[in-house]
Amino acid sequence: MQSFEYFCPTEIIFGSGSENCVAEKIRKHGGKRVMIIYGGGSAIKSGLIPKIERLMMISGLAALKVVGGVQPNPRANFVRQAIREAVNAEIDFVLAVGGGSVIDTAKAVALGAANSSVDIWEHWSGKIRLEKSLPVGVVLTIAAAGSETSNSAVLSEHGFKRGAITPRPVFAIMNPEFALTVPHYPLICGIADIIMHTLDRYFSCVEGNEFTDLVAESLVKNVMAQSKILLDDPKNLQAMSEIMWCGSVSHTGFTGLGRERDFSTHKLGHELGGRYDAAHGATLTTVWASWARTVYNTKPERFAHFAEKIFGIVDGSIDERARAGIDAMENYFRELGMPTNFTELGIGVKSEDELKILANMVTANGTKTVATFRPLDRATVLEIYGKANC
Repeated sequence: MQSFEYFCPTEIIFGSGSENCVAEKIRKHGGKRVMIIYGGGSAIKSGLIPKIERLMMISGLAALKVVGGVQPNPRANFVRQAIREAVNAEIDFVLAVGGGSVIDTAKAVALGAANSSVDIWEHWSGKIRLEKSLPVGVVLTIAAAGSETSNSAVLSEHGFKRGAITPRPVFAIMNPEFALTVPHYPLICGIADIIMHTLDRYFSCVEGNEFTDLVAESLVKNVMAQSKILLDDPKNLQAMSEIMWCGSVSHTGFTGLGRERDFSTHKLGHELGGRYDAAHGATLTTVWASWARTVYNTKPERFAHFAEKIFGIVDGSIDERARAGIDAMENYFRELGMPTNFTELGIGVKSEDELKILANMVTANGTKTVATFRPLDRATVLEIYGKANC
């Protein structure tokens, strides 16, 4: 086992009715003046937001601001407005009620409210590093991004989508019953994102992390198996509960202990999401197989190992097994209903000039490489996008 440091302080409250302790947990972490952030109207219509407000009122807490309308690929301008409202109301706690985009927005608002003299995009663009933050709590309603346990968040600005380091939420309340109401497409996008959070840590040239591998492989296989059950039976609470917990574990860092995370697919997908406003999970499946076919020969043994452990592929040479595993993963994404190229993503075939713009966005106009399994320069990024451009 290779050396690592691991700290995941998020308190998990999982199961049916877990939302009933929300006021208690806010109080535990020092909250008195709370901003609630959510996405669409379903959080209101379902009665979840009113229920949370009642629970807080009974406990003597003040829900001073309830801010809805968070969009996928969360926008920096929305965050700026929420920061102003939080500062004016002297908020001391931010509660996210929703999925990844809502949680990422809440993390950004919490950072911005604690550093109100700084424009929040300065942190996301990498110009400065903010560490002081208000505490964030989560009531999770969709199994997807794992932001409820992660130390990062994404924001979009002027066609760019960037990730940044953030404090982890202090608690995450997870009632899988809420996720059973999620529409089909966000559901399958979330499933893809869960798998990709693990795969973007799994492919590494570092060896000697057998337990980490076993955890990662088991998580991927479990999500794949449970997703098939859920697609046949969308109200299957057991399958949803398994997927929801896997989503949280997948982004704690636990599935990649002992090696650097690669996150090539996320970096490639973020630019598609930011430029074309495409769903995050869909951008990941759009580029994964193209990335894998471009880089697998860096360490084909790793891809052959993946093929054996996930799909039971044992016949053929190392190279043949590696390529067969990539094909099998791509086929699973198709069976799930996810896109595997630009046309299926809905953005159409792009010109060479447009692909060059995307490659420049990933690599800062060719001045840097990204990722660790195979560091990607501008030419390699352009090759990957070219393979997906059909």
